[in-house]
Amino acid sequence: MALDPNKAKLDPQAKALLDFIALAGRIPYSQITPPQARAQYVELCRRTGKPGEWAVDAGDHMLSGPAGDLRARVYRPRAAGTAPLPALLYFHGGGWCIGDIDTHDPACRQLAQQAHCAVLSLDYRLAPEHRFPAAVEDCFAAVKFAASEGQRLGLDPTRLAVGGDSAGGNLAAVAALLARDAGIALKGQVLIYPATDFASKSASHEDYAEGFLLTRESVAWFGGNYIDAAQHSDWRASPLRAPDLARLPPALVMVGECDVLRDESRAYAEALRRAGNEASFQLYPGMIHGFFTMGGIIAAADRAIAQAADFLRQVFAR
Repeated sequence: MALDPNKAKLDPQAKALLDFIALAGRIPYSQITPPQARAQYVELCRRTGKPGEWAVDAGDHMLSGPAGDLRARVYRPRAAGTAPLPALLYFHGGGWCIGDIDTHDPACRQLAQQAHCAVLSLDYRLAPEHRFPAAVEDCFAAVKFAASEGQRLGLDPTRLAVGGDSAGGNLAAVAALLARDAGIALKGQVLIYPATDFASKSASHEDYAEGFLLTRESVAWFGGNYIDAAQHSDWRASPLRAPDLARLPPALVMVGECDVLRDESRAYAEALRRAGNEASFQLYPGMIHGFFTMGGIIAAADRAIAQAADFLRQVFAR
């Protein structure tokens, strides 16, 4: 049997993970309930996250959200003392349905230490219990909090950036648009394999539909839980379809080569540049969806976090 040319592109560490998952008989998310999917994702993150001690302090806080209090975790490098710090507002991935601030805790600690900034990680409301636009509203509420009240948590309201992976990258891109329209000046946006267009499917959705961790079936399950089909063209779900992409903060867009979201991630970076913004696009060869938080088993995660941290240091210094 001929080798799938797309499989041949896989990084050896990514391939080893996919082989392990295949042998373990992991049940697709589409065949289990959202609570079961959340538990399965917690276990995946536990097995793949980067272990280690970081010189970072973390504390949980409650922020006022549009439908009640929201939990947020603030990370600060210990060497920074008590001075207000530039801050990254981080929105975790998980298809708007799974994941939380605990699943992304190792990556946020690493980002805080390497970027020499605070990181505020938000537990936004999840679907299907809270469908679109609940997560959008929560994430923008966190941006508004940081801009108006962030000093009480040691955040510098004049030096804020947004970021996130996958669904969180989608939410960060939308939050940047909402912030611009509200007159909140952000310093940057870190978009890690962001979903940017519900309303169309690119070639990478076909090329990597099966066998690369995030499957076409899972994409449909996540999307169906999050949003009605009639809302797919709403730019708050599909930022690539925003009528105006100008006057946005500098962006770093990163995605793996073997990711269903590869093409729409690239398309968003290109659209940002066409609209006159600074936008860097980084393709990680042989990488699969989710690699950014898998530093325990995939070395490219360290490189991606280092690149994100370097970008943040640069934009915060301006």
